[in-house]
Amino acid sequence: MSYKEEFIEFLVQCNALKFGEFELKSGRIAPYFINTGMFDTGTKIKKLGTYYARAVREHFGTDFDGIYGPAYKGIPLCITAAAALADDGIDKGYVFNRKEAKTYADKSAVVGMPLTGDTRLILVDDVITSGKAIRESLEILKTCENPAVSGIVISVNRQEKGKTDKNALAEVADTLGIPIFAIVTIAEIIAFLHNREINGQVVLDDDMKAKIEAYLDTYGAID
Repeated sequence: MSYKEEFIEFLVQCNALKFGEFELKSGRIAPYFINTGMFDTGTKIKKLGTYYARAVREHFGTDFDGIYGPAYKGIPLCITAAAALADDGIDKGYVFNRKEAKTYADKSAVVGMPLTGDTRLILVDDVITSGKAIRESLEILKTCENPAVSGIVISVNRQEKGKTDKNALAEVADTLGIPIFAIVTIAEIIAFLHNREINGQVVLDDDMKAKIEAYLDTYGAID
C-alpha cells in the first residue's frame, strides 16, 4: 500500500474524512468534508506528520531549510512534520507565526528557527480555499527577513473551482508563484475508497460516489 493509500485510510479511521451533506464557507453544499481537527491525540498528530514529511520529500527532496506552519492549524503540522523528517535523519527547522505580536521580551512575529533572506521554507497547512491565510503568512514573513517560501503542502486537494473555472489550488499557486501539492486528491480518495471496507464498513458506496461525481460535475476542476 502506498503512503497516499495509507493516508486515505488514516483519514477515515480518524473520522477526519466525512461523507454526507456539508455547507462550506463558499456556500456550496458538498457531499464530503475534511476536518483535520480530528487529529486530536499524540498518536494521531505524530502519524499525520509522517504523511506530510513523505509529501515534502516527494516533491521537494531535502533542498530546503525548514517547515513553516500558519497559526493556528499549521502550528502542530509544521512541528510534527519536522519531527517526522528528523526521524528519517533529515534535521530541519520549524517556524510558525503568532496571531498577535508580543509587546514585551521577544517581539518577533514568529516562533521557531531563525530566519534570514536566504532561508528556504516549505509551508504546510490543512486545506486551501481562497488562499487568504497563505497570503497573510507571506506578508508576515516579509517582516521577518523575508525568507523564501519554496513550496506548499496541504492534506487534500478538493479539485474544485475557485473564483474562476480554474482549480482553486492552481489559482492560488499561479497568483503567489509558489507550487502547491496535496498529499492526496479527491479523485484518489474516490478511486481508493469506492466499495472498499475499512474496519468492516464501506464508507463510500455507489450512491455516495454518484453524489460526489454529480457535485464535481458542477464545481469540479481537475487541473
